[in-house]
Amino acid sequence: MKNYFIILRGPAGMGKSTIAKLLSNKIKAEVFHIDNILDRLNLGYKQGGKWVPLNNFLEVDKKIIPEINEKIKNKKIIIEGNFYHKEHIKDLLKNINSKNYIFTLKTNVKTCIKRDSKRKSIGEKNIKDVHKLVSKFDEGILINTYNKNKEEIVKEIISHIRK
Repeated sequence: MKNYFIILRGPAGMGKSTIAKLLSNKIKAEVFHIDNILDRLNLGYKQGGKWVPLNNFLEVDKKIIPEINEKIKNKKIIIEGNFYHKEHIKDLLKNINSKNYIFTLKTNVKTCIKRDSKRKSIGEKNIKDVHKLVSKFDEGILINTYNKNKEEIVKEIISHIRK
């Protein structure tokens, strides 16, 4: 199968990074973690803010799109993040020259809060805020992750790619 990219979106604390890592091992893909890139470029969440502005994500896109367009010639790509701005998704779809899949991972806010407490926490309020933002719209294929383990989620994603 020709190379493609996957946008893996969902609320903070729901396990996107874990799923992206497992999925990348299964399909031999490189992962771009949007939050890590935002932080590295000092464009991430600022204390007291409710969310990261769209312009910050578009700045990240300017940095990663040329790299992705080069790498996708030889490998699959996973772009993992919250993606609570539709325009961010549209920018990637418009500027990455390849077949793509979008998956929205869904779970309840309680699960996200619980999982966030087991890592370097961003705090309950931020988890609730981001969950609300991400949940404002669905994009692509919806994957309900509630009561599923990570292997089941990855298997479900792969089943959609192979159709």
